[in-house]
Order: sequence, then C-alpha cells, then structure tokens
Amino acid sequence: MPFSKMSKYENLRAESQSLLESNILPFWATRMVDTEHGGFYGRIDGHDILHPEAEKGAVLNARILWAFSAASRVLHSTPYRLLAYRAYDYFMHHFIDRESGGVYWSIHADGTPLDTRKQTFAIAYAIYGLTEYVRLTNNQEALNAAIRLFNDLEAHAYKFENEKMSKCKNGYLEALTRDWQPISDMRLSEQDENAAFTMNTHLHVLEAYTNLYRVLADVQRDDLQRSKERITKQLRTLIDIFANRIFDPATCHLMLFFDENWSSLPCGEGQGGVSFSPGHDIEAAWLLHEALEVLGDPILLQETLPVCQQLAQAAEDGILNESQWWCYAEAVVGYIDQWKLNQKDLPVEAAINLEMAEVAWDYIQSHLIDREHGEWYWAILPDGTPDTSNDKAGFWKCPYHNSRMCIELIERL
Repeated sequence: MPFSKMSKYENLRAESQSLLESNILPFWATRMVDTEHGGFYGRIDGHDILHPEAEKGAVLNARILWAFSAASRVLHSTPYRLLAYRAYDYFMHHFIDRESGGVYWSIHADGTPLDTRKQTFAIAYAIYGLTEYVRLTNNQEALNAAIRLFNDLEAHAYKFENEKMSKCKNGYLEALTRDWQPISDMRLSEQDENAAFTMNTHLHVLEAYTNLYRVLADVQRDDLQRSKERITKQLRTLIDIFANRIFDPATCHLMLFFDENWSSLPCGEGQGGVSFSPGHDIEAAWLLHEALEVLGDPILLQETLPVCQQLAQAAEDGILNESQWWCYAEAVVGYIDQWKLNQKDLPVEAAINLEMAEVAWDYIQSHLIDREHGEWYWAILPDGTPDTSNDKAGFWKCPYHNSRMCIELIERL
C-alpha cells in the first residue's frame, strides 16, 4: 500500500513486522541452526541447498547475533532471545581470539580457527552484535567483550598523525595479521581494492561505535568512565572523517578507497570502474544521522546534517538501478529517515524521499522476497529472474540489512 494512503503508518509497520516474523527470521531460526557443531551453519546456496561443511564467517555470525538480539528487544520475543543467546555464546567461544585479541575472520564448520587475520570490518560487526545483545540483556560480560574489542581496534588498527605518517591525520587500517602486524593483502573481498583505508569499513566502525556509545551513555560504573570518554572522542573523529575525508563535496558521493594519506584510489574491475556506491551513500546518510542524534551535540548535528541530506540526494539517481537486496533495504530506511527529517523545512524534498522509499519497498515486495522458501534473493537479474548463483545465506548474505529495515520501520513508525 502506498505510504501516502496509510493511516498513521499502521499498515507499513504491520507489514514490516509480518515480513520479519513470517519470512526473514523463520528462515534463520529453522534452516540455519547447526545442530551438530553448535551456532549456525555457514551457507545455504541460491538453490536453497544447505552446505553444512561451509566455513563460518565472523561477519555472518555477528550479524545473526545482532538480528536476533534486536528482534527480541523490539518484539519482546522469548524464542528470539534464546536464539540471540545461542549466537552470543557461540561467538564468544569460537570467534573471539583470546590469545591475541580481536576476532577471527572465519572458522571451520567444526568451530576451529580457519582464517585468523584481523579484519577491522569484522571486529566492528562483533562490537555491533555484542552491544545489541547488551541492549537486550544488560549482560556485563558482553559489554566488557565489546569494550575489549574497541580497545583492540584503538591500539592496533587506529592510525593517527605521527612522524611516519605525516600526511595522515587518522583512520582505521583495513586489516592486519593475527598478531596485529602489517599484512600485504588487506582486501575485504575480491571485489575490493587493496587499500589501507576504505569507506565501507569506516562506515561500520561508525555504526558499531554508535551502538557502543548508546549502551554506555547511561552506565554509571566508575571503571567505564575512561572508556566512555574515549568512545565519545572516537565517535566524533569518525563523524569528522566522513564529513571531511570520505564525503566528496564535488559529487556529493562517498569515495570508496584510500591510501594511508587519504588520497582517493581508482576503482578497478571488482567495482566495475565505478567510484561510488549509491547503496552505501543512502546507508551512510541515515547511519551518520543516527550517530549525530545518539551523540547529542546540537552544534555538530547542525554542521554535519547537510552531508547526510546531500548523500541522500546524490543516491537518488542510482539507488533504484541497483540489483542487490541490501541496497533496497537501505533505501527504504534511508529515505524514510530523510522524509521525517525534511518534512518541516523541505516539503518538496520530503515528498521525493517518500516516493523513493515507496518505490524501493514495492520492489522488495514484488521481486526480492522468496515467499516459498523464505528470506530474500541476492538480486534480480536483468531479465527479471532471481539470481540463484549467489547465496541465500552465507559469508555475505545475512539477516542484517533486511531485518534491520523491518526493525527500523517498526521503531520509527
């Protein structure tokens, strides 16, 4: 149903909750639970075939932890809470590197370490998942683990201006070895450039630190005061990095890859030679806005909010030409966020925001949802058929973008 015809948005909110509870989460709760080795399986392919021997990725498992924690918190669901605990317990016992700190990039199906490099992206998602579990349970062990991972990133991955890097003010290195030494290949995936700094990793460090700041904001423990101060400082630093280094004022897009001096790098074949990503532009628009709101500094909000608005506007030309599921989920959240933001002072832009959200929502409903087997397809091919060559669940296909879209709509509307 078009948003403009909804009475107080009840229909959209109800449809979002129904989609979450009848399509997305049941898939993960019934088909991905690993009854042999614990935790969750690593892969179901695009033909809905389970691969129980598949490796298990840190990002996948941290996102599962986040999804069930958030769903249980918002919907007050005991079954989701139990699945959140399952994800939390497995992650703590198998992905946390208790010897060197950080988290393993991947483990074997039986839970033993496989790829032990320290990818900042994965550690950020571990913080994100753990802090969402804290929001659900107030579990102090989870909070302490998230703070330790924050300290690991700050001690090893965060680089600031010094004699060796005189032109680099600050940033989070993409990857390091297990014992936090330089690594030759820092790429997140084969599609990425081998860059010291990337937009994508900084975006999800921002997301993780926002949630960590949120759970610490009201904590009165004396031993956490220093951590709260450091997290506040680094959240401000990340906002500054986005506004003044990653955001390109000439195009109003986010640049993707950088060297250690924050010089933008060209994009190769993996990115199709395209130097920006509309999906990340609209995702960053609302995540940056969220960070500003959670931080609660009215001056910084006023200074940085135009960047959020310009990113959303720049994404309008390309976001609905994307094919992958996650872009449409982020478009719905991002443009609902912009619609609510712009209603008072920019009614014309707000109307465009609403239309963009509606078109993305309709595309999801019409094309991306697998109503027979559950979950969403990876993408829709140019001929209009679902992409079954990519996973239904796997290393990069997780209950994150789509479940988060539903949860954001439930909370916002």
